[in-house]
Amino acid sequence: MAIITLTTDWGTKDHYLASVKGAILAQIPQANIIDVSHEIAPFNLNEASYILRNVWQNYPKGSIHIVGVNSEASPEHPHVLIKAQDQFFIGSDNGIFSLLFDEAPEEIYELDIIQSSSKFTFSTKDVFVQVAKHIIDGKALSELGDPLSELTKRVAFQPVTEAQLIKGKIIYIDRYENVVSNIHENLFNQMVGKKKYQILLSAGKYNLSKVHSSYSDVGEGELVALFGSDGLLEIAQNRGRAAGLLGLQLDDVIRVEIAE
Repeated sequence: MAIITLTTDWGTKDHYLASVKGAILAQIPQANIIDVSHEIAPFNLNEASYILRNVWQNYPKGSIHIVGVNSEASPEHPHVLIKAQDQFFIGSDNGIFSLLFDEAPEEIYELDIIQSSSKFTFSTKDVFVQVAKHIIDGKALSELGDPLSELTKRVAFQPVTEAQLIKGKIIYIDRYENVVSNIHENLFNQMVGKKKYQILLSAGKYNLSKVHSSYSDVGEGELVALFGSDGLLEIAQNRGRAAGLLGLQLDDVIRVEIAE
C-alpha cells in the first residue's frame, strides 16, 4: 500500500484538491491518500511547516509527503525531492523543508522531469504526482534530477531570553483557539527551574503562574497553560476559546517573567 499525504493551502471549495487526488489514483490506483491539512493560510510556510512537522514522524517508512504550498518553481526555489528517515518529501525548496528536520536529510534532488501539462501553474498535479509514482515504482531517485547538497534555509523565530525573562511569540492557533507559542519545554525548565514565574499575555493584562499537564486540570471556562505533545508552551481555555477570549493573534508576544 502506497501512503501519500497532502498538505496544501487550497481549501476545499475549489477543484484543486479533487484534481490532484484524481491524478494520483489514475497513476497509482493502490494509493492511500491522507489529507494532512488543506486549510493552511495562503502561502503561509510557517504554518504549513508547523503542522507537517507534527505529523510526518508518525508515518511508516516509505510514506510520501506532497506539499502544495508556494509550490511554483523558480531558479531560486526549484522543485525538490527529499529522502529523510526513509520517508519522502516533494515540494518547492522555498524554505519550508528546512523547518521540518532537526538533522540533514539523507538525500536531496533538484527535480528535472518533463511535466504532464504545458501549463506551469499546477505543479502539484503535473510534477509531484509523477515523482510519487516514480518512487512507488521503485526506480532510482537519481533519475529524477541532480543531487543538492543543502536546502534553502528559513530560520524560525526563536524566543529571546534574558536573566529573568523568556520572550516568545504565538506561532499557531488551532481550531479550538488554543494558542501555541514557540517556547519549548526544555528552555522553560532550564530557565525557570524551581523558581516562581508568571506567564503574561496581552501586554500583561492576563497572567498565569502555573503550568498544568492537561486541559481538565482547571475548571470549565478557566485558562490553563501546559506543554502540548509538540513540547511547546500552550495557552488554552478549558472548553472555551482562549484566543478569542484574550484577543490573541499570531505573532503576539508571550512573556515568562521569572522571580529572582
